[in-house]
Amino acid sequence: MGFSSLTLLLFLTLISILAAPSSAATFNCTASSPATTSCQALIDFVPTNATTLNAVKTLFNITHLRTLLGANNLPLSTRSNYSIPAASKLLVPFSCLCLNGSGVSNRRPVYTVKAGDGLDYIASLFSRLVTFQEIARANGIPDPDQIEVGQILWIPLPCSCDQVNGAEVVHYGHVVEAGSSVQVIADEYGTTQETLLRINGIADAAKLQVGQVIDVPLKACASSVSNESLDSPLLVPNNTYVFTAYSCVQCQCSSANNWTLQCEPSNLNSTLWTTCPSMQCQDSTLNMGNTTSPSACNQTTCAYDGYNTKTILTSLIAESTCSTPSIASKMGLHGISWNFLFTAVHLALLCFHLL
Repeated sequence: MGFSSLTLLLFLTLISILAAPSSAATFNCTASSPATTSCQALIDFVPTNATTLNAVKTLFNITHLRTLLGANNLPLSTRSNYSIPAASKLLVPFSCLCLNGSGVSNRRPVYTVKAGDGLDYIASLFSRLVTFQEIARANGIPDPDQIEVGQILWIPLPCSCDQVNGAEVVHYGHVVEAGSSVQVIADEYGTTQETLLRINGIADAAKLQVGQVIDVPLKACASSVSNESLDSPLLVPNNTYVFTAYSCVQCQCSSANNWTLQCEPSNLNSTLWTTCPSMQCQDSTLNMGNTTSPSACNQTTCAYDGYNTKTILTSLIAESTCSTPSIASKMGLHGISWNFLFTAVHLALLCFHLL
């Protein structure tokens, strides 16, 4: 290797080290009950080089490609070799666990060490969502320079399961982009600057750094899923979809539907049952996701209500489809009546005077 090439390599290595944060994000996760010690979370993956959906799926140990597609609202028909350009963002879903007041990915993803790997290189593969020091600490490695080929390492991604401002949310590990700000992020994701500063422990909004991972709470669609359901609470953020009930049910969230979770049969093979159980609402001809035609300002929907190891639960939900006249329109009608009465009285008085 020539002197100039060696110099360039050392320069790039130095830049990489300086650009890498000395400490990755730590998200507060103070679950109040065993039921809230784990949840589903999201995090940005920003690959250094161009990659594919299948490579990301493998890197993060995601079982089904459709899980990755749903988190990014990509069509279910998208192929596994779909290209992800370098430096672009891809949302990665994973299971979060509350542990000692902070949240970390629930023992996954894991990475198997290959010949020539170092902890800093492994951290770079995960777009430095964690530092090599944190990987070493999570895996009980006293010397980061001493890892073995074939060793399986847990990558502790930051996350949370906490309520925010009294509401259940999906916590999203957002990687800050150049030119962004706390206020810009708050506006984009439907929260407030004060909330972001508080839950991230940021004292000065002006000190936000490019590449920093911050906790952004995403509002989730409301659902009728019961507390006894195996997927409770089912939290689906805007413009995403998920599969549940052993892949028999597909649910999607859109703010255009008044933040109401929309669920229907997935038409996929179940990961547990030979065939998916019936999804017809009791005492009705409606199947899950079906709605009656509006009649006399009312309509009824067969909604997903959760699942257990034996069945899929549904319930009938009645909704009003008639809009209530606004106060302004009511005032307008009253205004017409009073104007008419006022005019009639004046005409009567005028006639009386003429007589």
